[in-house]
Amino acid sequence: MEENKQEKYLRISKEIVNYVGGEDNIQGVAHCATRLRIVLTDNNLADIEKLENIDSVKGVFIAGNQLQLIFGAGLVNEVYEVFSRYTHTENMSLGDIKAQSAQKQNPIQTVIKSLSDVFIGIMPGILAAALLMGITGVLGKWDVVVNNETLYAINKLASIAANGIFSILPMAVCYSATKRYGGKPILGMIVGAIMLDSSLANAYSVGSGTVVPEVIRIFGFPIELVGFQGGIIIALMMGFVVAKLDIFFDKKVPDFIKLLLSPLCTVFISTVLLFTVVGPLGRELGNLITGSLIWMTENLGALGYMIFAGLQQIVVITGLHHIIGAVEAQLIADTGRNFLNPLMSVALMGQGGAVLGYLILNWNDVKARELCIPSFASTLFGISEPAIFGVNLRHKFPLVAGCLGGAIAGAYVYFADLAALGFGTSALPGIAITDPTNNGYINYIIAHIIALSTGLVFCVIFGKVKDKKTTKVEDSEYDVSEKVGNIEVTSPVKGRVKNIGESSDATFASKCMGDGIAVDVIDGEIVAPCDGKITIVFPSKHAIGMKLKDGSSILIHCGIDTVNMDGDGFETFVDADQEVKKGDLLLKFDIDLVKEKGYSTETMMSFELADKRTLQMQYTGQTQGKDVVAVVK
Repeated sequence: MEENKQEKYLRISKEIVNYVGGEDNIQGVAHCATRLRIVLTDNNLADIEKLENIDSVKGVFIAGNQLQLIFGAGLVNEVYEVFSRYTHTENMSLGDIKAQSAQKQNPIQTVIKSLSDVFIGIMPGILAAALLMGITGVLGKWDVVVNNETLYAINKLASIAANGIFSILPMAVCYSATKRYGGKPILGMIVGAIMLDSSLANAYSVGSGTVVPEVIRIFGFPIELVGFQGGIIIALMMGFVVAKLDIFFDKKVPDFIKLLLSPLCTVFISTVLLFTVVGPLGRELGNLITGSLIWMTENLGALGYMIFAGLQQIVVITGLHHIIGAVEAQLIADTGRNFLNPLMSVALMGQGGAVLGYLILNWNDVKARELCIPSFASTLFGISEPAIFGVNLRHKFPLVAGCLGGAIAGAYVYFADLAALGFGTSALPGIAITDPTNNGYINYIIAHIIALSTGLVFCVIFGKVKDKKTTKVEDSEYDVSEKVGNIEVTSPVKGRVKNIGESSDATFASKCMGDGIAVDVIDGEIVAPCDGKITIVFPSKHAIGMKLKDGSSILIHCGIDTVNMDGDGFETFVDADQEVKKGDLLLKFDIDLVKEKGYSTETMMSFELADKRTLQMQYTGQTQGKDVVAVVK
C-alpha cells in the first residue's frame, strides 16, 4: 500500500526526533519559507549525517545555534504541521525560538561546530587528495615506478592532483566559512586567494629561515608581506570577517551603488584586517602553542612526550603544525636524530584508531562507512585532516579518544628512545626514515599499534557511555522493561468513544499522531486514563502529554483548533514531571464556551508506543470515563 502524505511526514518526524537526541532534547520548533528550525538543548546529540539522509531533507546545518533542515517552499509547512504536533511544540514563532537560541549560546561549542560545518562542504576534495598523496608518496619510492616512463608520468600527474586541494586549502576554507556565516562565497574565495598570492613570501620558506619577507608600513605600522599557506584557522576567521562585513555593507550602502561599492569595501577592509590583525594574531597563537609543546618534550621527560603526542593533532587543526618542520630540521642538524617525527606519527595514528572506533560504533550507517574508511586510509599515509575534520572533531569524543591514544604511545616513544633520521613523512611511509638503532623499526611498529588500538578502544568506550547517557535522557525513568505487563487505558473524558480515524481533525484522523480514540464529550473534565508521568502541559492548556511506565506516550488533545483560544475556558490541575494515578483530574474546559467560540469539543487521545509494545483497541461506545478503551501490551 502506497504511503500517503501524512504517514510520510510522520515517519520523517519520528526520524528527526530520533536523530536529534529525542524529544526531551527539543526546546522549540518553528519554520520559515524553506527550513524547519529546531532549538536543541544539546546540539552534540544531533547526528547531522543521519539527518541529511532523511527523505525530502535537502540540507542540514546549524546556524545561530539553531538546527535547520531544508525542505523547500511549501513542503516545509506540511512537515512542520505534523512535526510540531508530534513533538507537542505548536504555536512557537521564529521569534520564540530565536530568543531561546540566544539564551543557550556557548562560544566554545560554537567555534568547534563552526569548524565542522565549514569542512563538511570541502571534505570530498580533502579525502580524494589525501588518498592520492599517500599512494603517490609510497609509489614514488619504488624503483619500478621511478624507472618506468609511463608509470612515472602517471604517478606524477596523481601527485599534482593530490597537491591541488592542499595548496589552496586556505582559499577553500575561507570560501566555505564565508558561506557558512551568511556572506557571498565569492568574496571569501577572493580573500582566500589574497592569502596565497604569489607576490607574498611563502610562509613555509619564511618559517624555515630561507626567505626574508618584504615589510611595508602604513602610518609607521610595519606589515610583513607573508602568505598564509596552511593557515586554516586564519582562513576560518577571515571567512567570518568577510561575511559580517558583506552583510554590514549590503545594509548600509545605497542600492544604486551597492553592487560596486559593497564588495569593494568588504574585500579591501578584509585584506587590511588580514595583514594587520587576524593574520598576526593567528600566527602568534600558533607559535605559542607549538613552542609550548616543544618546550615540554625537552624539559618534562616522558610526560612532555605524552603531552606533545596528545595535543599535536590539535595543532593540526590550526594549520600551523608546519612550523614544527623548522624545529625538526634544526634537531637533525644539531643531533642527527629527530625525536619529534615519531611523536607526530603516533599522534596521527591515535586519530586513525579513533576513526576505526567510530566506524565500529556506526557500522550499520552507510554514510559513516563511506566517510570513515577513506579517512582511516589517509592516516596510514600520514594525512590526518580527513580523519580530524571529517569525523573526530565533528563528533568530539573521537578527537579526545585519539589524543589519549597518541599520548599513551608517546610515552612508549620516550622509553624506547625512538627517533627518525629525517622529517616530512609519517605513518607507513615514515618507517623509511626511522632510526634503526635500539630496534627502531620494531619499536616504530609497536608504538603505532599502541596508538591505533588505544585510540580505538577509548573511542568505543566513550561512544558507549555517550549512548547510555542519551538513552537515559530519552527514556527518563520510564524504560521499556520485561516486567511491565499489560496497561489498561480508560477514556479520559465522558462521552461517545470512536476510532480516532473517525475524528473531525484530519491530522488525528490520519493517525499520523498515532492510533487512539476520539470522544464526542458530554463533560469537560479530563482525567488520567492510566498511571503515568506528565511530560508536557501546553501553555494554551488545551493538551496534555503523558508517559507510561513502559515508555509509551499518550497525548490528550481537547477540542479542534482550540489552541486559538489561548487558554480561555481551560484550567489545568497538573504540571510537567508530575506523577499521576488513573482517575486523577488533569484539566477542565468549558465546553459551552468552546462551542460559543465556534470550535469543536471533540477530544482525541493518541498513543506513541515504546519499542516492542502493541496496542489493542477496545471501543465501548458511550462511556462514563471508567471503561477500558485500549490495552497497551
